[in-house]
Amino acid sequence: MAEQGTKIPVEVAYARPDEQVIIPLEVSSGTTVQQAIELSGILEQFPEIDLDKNKVGIFGKITRGDTELRERDRVEIYRPLIADPKESRRRRAAKKEQQGDTDGGSGN
Repeated sequence: MAEQGTKIPVEVAYARPDEQVIIPLEVSSGTTVQQAIELSGILEQFPEIDLDKNKVGIFGKITRGDTELRERDRVEIYRPLIADPKESRRRRAAKKEQQGDTDGGSGN
C-alpha cells in the first residue's frame, strides 16, 4: 500500500455515443473516486453528468464515491440505461425468429 502523500497514476473515463474521454491523473494516495472525478475536470466538460444519478465504477465494477483508489485504477462514470437489457434481448430474439420463418423452406 502506498504511503500518504505518494502520488499514484489513475484515470477517469466517460463515454457518450459520440465521444469517449479518458483523463489520466496523478493523485495522492488515499484519494477517493469522487475526489478523482472532481479533480479531473470531467464534470465541467460533460455537464450532463450528475453523480447523484450516474453510477460509477472501477474497471467495470460498480463502486461508491468514497472508495479509495489504488495505483492505475480507472474510474468509470456510467450513463443511465435507456432500455432494459432483458427486454432488448427478447426483442432481438423475436425478430431473429421471425426472420427465420420467412426463408420459404418447407424443412425437407
